[in-house]
Amino acid sequence: MMNYVQRLGRSLMLPVAVLPAAAILMGIGYWIDPSGWGSGNVTAAFLIKAGSSIIDNIPILFAVGVALGMSKDKDGSAALSGLVAFLVTTTLLSTGTVALLQGVDPSVVDPAFSKIENAFVGILSGIIASIMYNRFSHVKLPDALAFFSGKRLVPIMSAASMIGASAVLFFVWPLVYSALVSFGTAISDLGAVGAGLYGFFNRLLIPTGLHHALNSVFWFDVAGINDIGKFWDGSGVKGITGMYQAGFFPVMMFGLPAAALAMYHTAKTKRKKQAASLLLAAGFASFFTGVTEPLEFSFMFLAPALYFVHAILTGFSLFIAALFHWTAGFGFSAGFVDFVLSSRLPLANLPLMLVVQGIVFALIYYFLFRFLITKFNLKTPGREDEDSDDVESTLDKTDSSNDKVKTMATEIYKGLGGDENVVSVDNCVTRLRLEVKDMDVVDQKRIKATGIPGINIVSSHNIQVVVGTQVQFVADEIHKIRKE
Repeated sequence: MMNYVQRLGRSLMLPVAVLPAAAILMGIGYWIDPSGWGSGNVTAAFLIKAGSSIIDNIPILFAVGVALGMSKDKDGSAALSGLVAFLVTTTLLSTGTVALLQGVDPSVVDPAFSKIENAFVGILSGIIASIMYNRFSHVKLPDALAFFSGKRLVPIMSAASMIGASAVLFFVWPLVYSALVSFGTAISDLGAVGAGLYGFFNRLLIPTGLHHALNSVFWFDVAGINDIGKFWDGSGVKGITGMYQAGFFPVMMFGLPAAALAMYHTAKTKRKKQAASLLLAAGFASFFTGVTEPLEFSFMFLAPALYFVHAILTGFSLFIAALFHWTAGFGFSAGFVDFVLSSRLPLANLPLMLVVQGIVFALIYYFLFRFLITKFNLKTPGREDEDSDDVESTLDKTDSSNDKVKTMATEIYKGLGGDENVVSVDNCVTRLRLEVKDMDVVDQKRIKATGIPGINIVSSHNIQVVVGTQVQFVADEIHKIRKE
């Protein structure tokens, strides 16, 4: 079950990765015309509307992305089936159709159906479409129906399945919607405290991948909060909308890079060079793009108590930003790029105060991490007991980045046990996600010697190798090795 949920989280990253395009377009548009929101400049209006075409259709992106990501061989017919499934459900459960089915005026239809085009239904559509693809993509029908065999059968079965699912949702969706709204409202009613609790649990769930489910409630239009969508299209409340995003900027741009510096300064002298190569790259990724997993996984399992402290500090950061109504937003994550793009948005409120808060959090992170690491002798990067091995020197002596990626992929694959042990290879934004026959065969020391930030053992047959933002290239090289 956990593996399935993690695969779902990985699949959600495909549509989420499209959001930076919207952020760039809308951010530049608002920079050009910050007061008129596009009404005073044709170019600004063009860019803002182009970006909103992505933001406003996140549920469709989820339906397509999840269907593609969860299908066994990532085929385009699965993505098409996800779209078909979404259209069937949202049409059958639209306010007008429900009113027709119930024989009532649309004005008295349960308001839950006016929100049927949401991320939750998008994800559900994608899941069902992927199940239909995995089940029916290789089914052969009798000759008279041969045209509809195999992959052509998948959209048909997806549509049929969603008719059944829509019948169930007709009764269940109002209850689910009410529960989600109640949960979101309960957190929202807590104001800054609620934002802090969200930030705390967001970080705690990172190792499991379940943070995506939590994010969807607050960031997207599942329970009516839609913090990202409302912030970028200007339909929210200034100083309030963005409260589930703003507090991440001080942590990702300042706090975590400062933590990386503390870990470097406390590394063993003979391992400082190795620690620096990892921590510098991971710290810069956190600051510039808001991609934190390479850095977080570098100490998450080596020093779990330290990661718990990081989760608490993240909660405090969101609490403080929400308390003072300092807001900024992101299309991808809380890095420098999104901060700059969102700082002139209509709903951005005193965003420069997040920089001031970030500087304070950088000091807190640095000195607190340094104290805890030395006080309790925590095994952060560069302080591990095991000695470095020959693989590290092999990577250091490799000149070109292509050779380094190829060498890293080769060593990781050998450490996993090679063809005899590796069942499947996949990846998300920063992690290799692998299935192996026997976890005891995996040589974690050899894999770690390549300089990767960390390893996460999910189950007896599933393992994640945190590579960083170049994970796609490493995964491609491993796929080449498997074909040889």
